[in-house]
Amino acid sequence: MDPRSRERRAGAVQSTNDSSALSKSSLAAHGYVHDPFTALLVPGTARRAPLIHRGYYVRARAVGHCVRAFLERTCAAPGAPRAQIVSLGAGSDSLYFRLKTAGWLAGAAVWEVDFLDVVRRKAERIQDTPELSALTGPFQSRDPASALCFESVDYRLLGLDLRQLPRLDQALAAAGLNAAAPTLLLAEAVLTYLEPSDAAALIAWAAQRFPDALFVIYEQMRPHDAFGQVMQQHFRQLNSPLHGLDCFPDVEAQQHRFLQAGWTACCAVDMNEFYRCFLPSEECQRMENLEAFDEFEEWHLKCAHYFILAASRGDTLSQTLVFPPSEAFPRIDPASPSGVFPASVVTNDSKGPNLKRYGHASVLLSPSIILSAGGFGEQEGRHCRVSKFHLLSRYCDFEWKGHQIYSCGTGTQWDGRLYHTMTRLSDTEVLVLGGRLSPVTPALGILQLRVSKSKDNSTEDLNVTITKAGPEDSTLSCWRHSTTEVSFENQKYLFVYGGRSVAEPVLSDWHFLHVGTMAWVSIPVEGEVPEGRHSHSACSWQGGVLIAGGLGASEEPLSSVLFLKSISCGFLWESVVIQPPITPRYSHTAHVLNGKLLLVGGVWIHSSSVPGVTVIDLTTGLSSEYQIDTTYVPWPLMLHNHTSILLPEEQQLLLLGGGGNCFSFGTYFNPHTVTLDLSSLSAGQ
Repeated sequence: MDPRSRERRAGAVQSTNDSSALSKSSLAAHGYVHDPFTALLVPGTARRAPLIHRGYYVRARAVGHCVRAFLERTCAAPGAPRAQIVSLGAGSDSLYFRLKTAGWLAGAAVWEVDFLDVVRRKAERIQDTPELSALTGPFQSRDPASALCFESVDYRLLGLDLRQLPRLDQALAAAGLNAAAPTLLLAEAVLTYLEPSDAAALIAWAAQRFPDALFVIYEQMRPHDAFGQVMQQHFRQLNSPLHGLDCFPDVEAQQHRFLQAGWTACCAVDMNEFYRCFLPSEECQRMENLEAFDEFEEWHLKCAHYFILAASRGDTLSQTLVFPPSEAFPRIDPASPSGVFPASVVTNDSKGPNLKRYGHASVLLSPSIILSAGGFGEQEGRHCRVSKFHLLSRYCDFEWKGHQIYSCGTGTQWDGRLYHTMTRLSDTEVLVLGGRLSPVTPALGILQLRVSKSKDNSTEDLNVTITKAGPEDSTLSCWRHSTTEVSFENQKYLFVYGGRSVAEPVLSDWHFLHVGTMAWVSIPVEGEVPEGRHSHSACSWQGGVLIAGGLGASEEPLSSVLFLKSISCGFLWESVVIQPPITPRYSHTAHVLNGKLLLVGGVWIHSSSVPGVTVIDLTTGLSSEYQIDTTYVPWPLMLHNHTSILLPEEQQLLLLGGGGNCFSFGTYFNPHTVTLDLSSLSAGQ
């Protein structure tokens, strides 16, 4: 890379520091962490979304966990040498000031290294802010030509390029760093911006230079799945690509990288595991209750794509168990694939508008018409809660074409709800239950959609009329629930189960709606009441309902499969025993085909693999895994917050919409409707 390109790249990386600093300031302002100093170090303010807050919260807690483990180990013994913290690429971080006020620096000192412009700006900010300079104590500002820009008794700021190791080594030594003393090297989202050779040289230099040290890094991983692709594209657009991801795509590769470079011990966990295993449950509950939140898929996916690693060497630190083994977060990997379902694009831009949305609902009105409504997506060039309906019409030879229409008439209009359910009542009638307008505003009322054709009987000119139906009460002030058709005493009912509401993060109750009268009725249900859940799947089967997966009360995916069995006096809850047990998941879809339950996509956190299709034989309870072959489908394909329609005669499964708000990397919508070829299931019978 030529010098000019390196300068542009360095400037882009520095801009990520500015954005990160504003996120940390917003994090503190909303009570996630106690940090009054970031706002003093960063000019300006920004109100970040709850998803961003959660991401930066778990990052702050993970880094803080490692720093405390180091200081507790090195500062505990009387007469121990002064511990040292070297923060590489520190940017506007407030670590020094937080440690100073907490009393941790009585036997320790901090060195920070970053680009010269970043360090000078920070030094000036400290000098001009009495609350900060009072904590550093007397300080010196060095000659502008010197790398050492700020110096106090326990705090040094150095403007250096981490790629220039001889100068880095010399400047740190000149700034009083004692290579023989216990040293913590900290690099938060730093090494991945370096070329792999530069990062490798830095890791090896640290191993050779510091005989008693702990090296902690926080970085991205898993670049090849759908979320990872969106993440990489985001950083490429910022001109700060993640160089190390292809060489070190997972925690195993990262650990091997450090051990090969001379570190004697190394452990690493992703952020889902850290959050579950190393934070007290009371603290997790406190954080989860700070703001209304309903982006669980993206929260778990973000945590699955970041890790915290601690590598150690030397007598003092090699035995430091930063991340001791825990059984609280077992790895539950799916079985080896039994087969593959080929995927192909059903619609493209030449066949009408595509269904670019998530959190919607879809229903098969007839073998040739699929109606989708609601959700969040693209409409008229912007991202919003979608008000248009989407129709997918089939022509000859499995040709499908998309259309978008508004509701007609001057009466009730679509209210912009998402995470609702839609149930087909007839070829022309659909019932809409539940949903939300925002995480604090449920969509009240039951809606009935009537679909009618135009005078020329063309499917391209279908009209949708909306009317309010059912009782005017708040029984269904919930979302992320399920609605499934069941039979009792030769009558048709809709079984509404689970979900969440403004008051309850997880619901465990259920309701029966009599379809003929649109009245809520009570039907006896026996058996042990299942654990509450939302974002689960539900399928009609043998007059009852199969419930699979979901997200439980602790925001952890569930693996249970339940059967609400029809009996003479009502219904009975039964557990379905699955072997091998399935990986816990949620935000998937499900269908029953030829006595087999198909679980499609979803989100899981107990495995580093990507969910495909799990097939469960409902007679034997045996489960098998099928991969989705996306060779002929534009990548990435996100299989959460989607809908799916089973076409049993064609042995096809249509996947409609899906995607989500991918942390700070942008919102992604699957661009095309995709079909899975399920014919291999029948061939294997």
